[in-house]
Amino acid sequence: MHDLIAKIRTLQWDDHRYYHQCRINQTLHLISAISFLVAYLLLFIDPAMAGIVGWLVGMVTRQSGHIFFEPRGFDKINNATYSSKESIKVGYNMQRKAVLIGVWLAVPVLILVSPGLFGLIDPSSTFQGYVHDVGLSWLALGAAGLLFRSLHLFFLRSPVWGLAWAIKILLDPFHNVATYWRSPFALLSGQRYDPLDERGPTGTHA
Repeated sequence: MHDLIAKIRTLQWDDHRYYHQCRINQTLHLISAISFLVAYLLLFIDPAMAGIVGWLVGMVTRQSGHIFFEPRGFDKINNATYSSKESIKVGYNMQRKAVLIGVWLAVPVLILVSPGLFGLIDPSSTFQGYVHDVGLSWLALGAAGLLFRSLHLFFLRSPVWGLAWAIKILLDPFHNVATYWRSPFALLSGQRYDPLDERGPTGTHA
């Protein structure tokens, strides 16, 4: 259990110091985290809407921060190139995210072309039903993406790494709110980049 917790904290710290240096990105992650918490609640009320909120709000704001605002040059703080960070990324690096986003964008088109999704679901004849089917399909895609990468890490690294990453992803909304709630205020004060003086997972400055 101690090893699992240590790995989760390491993943959270690496994610923060490598990929969340820009205060704009951090602020977008805060918005994303809040929307994911709303999606978590919607899972018990309206799962289809949970999928729509999670992808249209949560993922769009989150990935926009990475794509448009996070620096991609040499990381002087961590003494690492962007390509090296991408190569050691435990979860979805930008290349893997591009594939996932491509599938996400294709889902509404596929359901429009084949309302029954080639026999996988009951076809709907109304716009409300179409939106519902898209939402559920996006929710299934998110669950599949989480499960696929967790199992991949299970065999690629070890079972504990796969479990640690899955738990880290599920805890991200809570962790992001706790970590980035000050980011909008720092951004408004003129601070574009985080000085990254937070303590690492072992309690010492990384």
